[in-house]
Amino acid sequence: MSITNTPDPAERARVVEQDLANVLHPLVQHRALERKQMVVVRAQGSTVVDADGSTYMDAMAGLWCVNIGYGRNELADIAAEQMRAIAYYPHTAMNLPAAQLGEQVNALMGGGYHVYFVNSGSEANEAGFKFARQYAKHEFPGEFRHKTIARQYAYHGTTLATLAAGGMGDRKVKFEPYAGEFLHAPAPTCYRCPLGLEYPSCGVACARAIETMILSEGPQTVAEVIVEPIMSGVGVAVPPDEYHPMVEAICRKYDVLLHVDEVINGFGRTGRMFGHQHWGISPDIVATAKGIISAYLPLGATIVKNSVFESFLGEPADGRQVFQVNTYGGHPAAAAVAVRNIEILLEERLAERAETIGGYLIDQLREKLAKHAVVGDIRGKGLLLGVELVADRATRRQLDGALVQGVVDRCKENGVLVGRSGGGARHSNTIVMSPPLIITRTECDTLVAALDEAIGRAADASRAAAG
Repeated sequence: MSITNTPDPAERARVVEQDLANVLHPLVQHRALERKQMVVVRAQGSTVVDADGSTYMDAMAGLWCVNIGYGRNELADIAAEQMRAIAYYPHTAMNLPAAQLGEQVNALMGGGYHVYFVNSGSEANEAGFKFARQYAKHEFPGEFRHKTIARQYAYHGTTLATLAAGGMGDRKVKFEPYAGEFLHAPAPTCYRCPLGLEYPSCGVACARAIETMILSEGPQTVAEVIVEPIMSGVGVAVPPDEYHPMVEAICRKYDVLLHVDEVINGFGRTGRMFGHQHWGISPDIVATAKGIISAYLPLGATIVKNSVFESFLGEPADGRQVFQVNTYGGHPAAAAVAVRNIEILLEERLAERAETIGGYLIDQLREKLAKHAVVGDIRGKGLLLGVELVADRATRRQLDGALVQGVVDRCKENGVLVGRSGGGARHSNTIVMSPPLIITRTECDTLVAALDEAIGRAADASRAAAG
């Protein structure tokens, strides 16, 4: 389909017919697609346009990823220029854009890291698991450090290993069974504490549970702990400030690697360049994607501390090199685009902007939405935000799922795209937002107004159902 200012209904119809006959979409039931479709033809800033002429403010930045906003045409020029020079060669050799990007990312981490390039967040975490296990083979001969401790309700990707590490039963159930190397500690979801405790009297028991798990499994069997700084898919769960430093201290105590999943949190989203920087921790492995290139091309990266990298050094005959490869890892065109993406993030101070605009947005959400009895909690950092909907504030009983989905659908009818948490029976009732970091205050007001109206309708329906 050509991108024109005047959509052609016949052309749109042809695309729909062609798609339904040939394409398999993720997460979307095709019976629903047969009834109603969204055919995106162009986008600019925070706005996307359907082929039928409808415009939407994208308060999810795609899938939490278009950090610098849509329509940065210079990135297309950079990709074309690099492709004319060399579009591809395996990353067993070097290329200039990937070297530049590695230097940028290392600097953003504060130095002392090496960067391995992949194509997605799932692959970045998958590579991290493999690095942790290979490192353990090198550094702890005679031990069998192969286990990863993750968290309940976590999301780390869609490969079999990243699903096993994740803790979302609704995402995992159709692909079981999994291997037993992934264990799950209680998640720091304070509004719905899995241990039935209250912060701060809990003493951050969810963090202390990780040490109990390491001891019960035996430290000699545990390779790493994986955490997302702010758990995104479960409904933007922001942990207590003590949590991440406590987890890091536990990892150091038992020589267990700390693997941080920054796929969504990273590159300005939370008001820092990386989410873990809010808590001053120093991870051994970091998985990134999404904001590293703002989704202009597929790219991800696994970042390893030099102490881990050095474990892979030796003569070729030693067999210590990384036994991991990605055909498109370090792709020159993708790397060149990512270099410029990061320059834009820095030049326009978009991490700082996320903190400032995000502060304004969460204040507006709290001011305008607290009147609705179905709003249980409003939380977030930067431009990573969630509004949890409940049928009863006292018991925190979840709002009926159809009403939660109704809020998402009503916002779309009003020209605003928001998301919904994917935590299954316990955590599927949060409206989530992750807009481009270039969102304006006026657009924030539009977002809040759409939520106010949609949640108000849900509150009315909930009262009517209760009698």
